[in-house]
Amino acid sequence: MAKDKKSFLIYCDIIHTVQHLTDEEKGKLFQHLLEYVNDLNPILNDRLLTAVFEPIKQQLKRDLVKYESICNRNSKNGALGGRPKKPKKPNGLFGNPEKPKKADTDTDTDTDKDSVSKFTPEQFLTWWNDSRTKLLQKPSNSNYLSGIDRNYLEILTSRYTGKDFGKAFHNLCNDKWANESNQIIPKHFLKPENFDKYLQIEQKPLLTKKQKINRGWAI
Repeated sequence: MAKDKKSFLIYCDIIHTVQHLTDEEKGKLFQHLLEYVNDLNPILNDRLLTAVFEPIKQQLKRDLVKYESICNRNSKNGALGGRPKKPKKPNGLFGNPEKPKKADTDTDTDTDKDSVSKFTPEQFLTWWNDSRTKLLQKPSNSNYLSGIDRNYLEILTSRYTGKDFGKAFHNLCNDKWANESNQIIPKHFLKPENFDKYLQIEQKPLLTKKQKINRGWAI
């Protein structure tokens, strides 16, 4: 574990890895996990438990790399003085601008915040419904989050910025499988492994419904 890191993430699908173990074996595995994340360098002498723990250990290492990367990024941002102060609002206009400003027609889904650490479930659902309507021209029927979804949201808002949320959602809406499988829903989006996958994709212009149909999408 990294210095001062007080928690770690356990994924729900680990149940498929441990479900065939006995209660005693599960207890030994959990004890080994706790000793491992506390840097006690435990040793497993059981070949079965060693094999079961290996994928868990590799996921912990991947999560640690992400955590350290975010810490380094935040440290660099802090060294630069953080966010710039907002400019003061002008008292009034003197004369008319030479060219009128064009209306905003992009499909950016940023939350307009560098941080979403106070992104409550209710705020997330409002952002989600607005973004889904903006990008897909159809509202979401998601009006609540399950307990697991709320836990995932808390994890994500502690690690990622508003721009990260916007980019990941944009790429989700551009994903063929997600569209065809009706998986543009919070339950799918908020799983950390799914969020990370969509965040890593290079952002491209949003496909229109006509473009999706021309590419053979079943929408």
